[in-house]
Amino acid sequence: MITALADAVAAGPVVLDGGLATQLESQGHNLNSELWSARLLHDDPDAIVQAHLAFFAAGAQVATTASYQASIGGFARAGIEQAEAEQLIRRSVRLAEQARASCDGGRARWIAGSIGPYGAALADGSEYRGDYGLSVDELRAWHRPRIALLIEAGVDVLALETIPCLAEVEALLAEIDGSGQPCWLSVTCAGNRTRAGEPAAAAFSLARGVDEIVAVGVNCIDPVDAHSLVRCASESTSKPAVVYPNGGERWDPSARTWIGPATFRSEDVEDWISSGARLVGGCCRVGPAEIKAIRDLVG
Repeated sequence: MITALADAVAAGPVVLDGGLATQLESQGHNLNSELWSARLLHDDPDAIVQAHLAFFAAGAQVATTASYQASIGGFARAGIEQAEAEQLIRRSVRLAEQARASCDGGRARWIAGSIGPYGAALADGSEYRGDYGLSVDELRAWHRPRIALLIEAGVDVLALETIPCLAEVEALLAEIDGSGQPCWLSVTCAGNRTRAGEPAAAAFSLARGVDEIVAVGVNCIDPVDAHSLVRCASESTSKPAVVYPNGGERWDPSARTWIGPATFRSEDVEDWISSGARLVGGCCRVGPAEIKAIRDLVG
């Protein structure tokens, strides 16, 4: 299983989707809650299917599940009991599969199970700081249930994404090492450092000997940093790189809004690919129009 997907990624470029929450908001949904897009797994699952379909129609080959901010604890705080919470996390995969089944068979399409960082479930912006104060073992234990549920639901690949610190990288790699489940590791950085201030190369290098990791790179970064970080990821691991920047704006967790100018340019994808990227797409504030432009560029 790992070999087949690794071969597909290595032969890339494979076009990812964009920001699922961005698309859901454009469909008229208010996601201003602790559960963010995961709320719609309970309240309006069809909206998630429609968002996946919008990205597939734009040329994306990967649908990333609405599980980024989903956690048993987060659902519990919203009054949802554990059994239903587990079912909602599994549902995120079913919805992506439903969208894929509605598409024609002319292009290979994958389902990526989103494993967002611990800080995302706190809904306080700490995924952009990585200052959790938790040990590697504590982070492993927190991530374990969602990883197991998404693997059980049959994802093609796990997206270990928006990871802001070395401790969480180490925890996730330890959890999936030896599992046989294909994953990509995507760190969030500012410049050449993780959001916690550690060298990005150190985060990438941790994945070097983990066979389950089919690609290493970055997401939810300023697009201007993408080229150098992709090169760093490729050189640090000799694995294919994954890159999906945000729109360039900055998230203000207090106001719960994006501020500043957009700097995402789809034409930059050619530079990312020349630096080693084989999985390319967008994150927050990147919608189907930008993904279509990437699809048109890579052919």
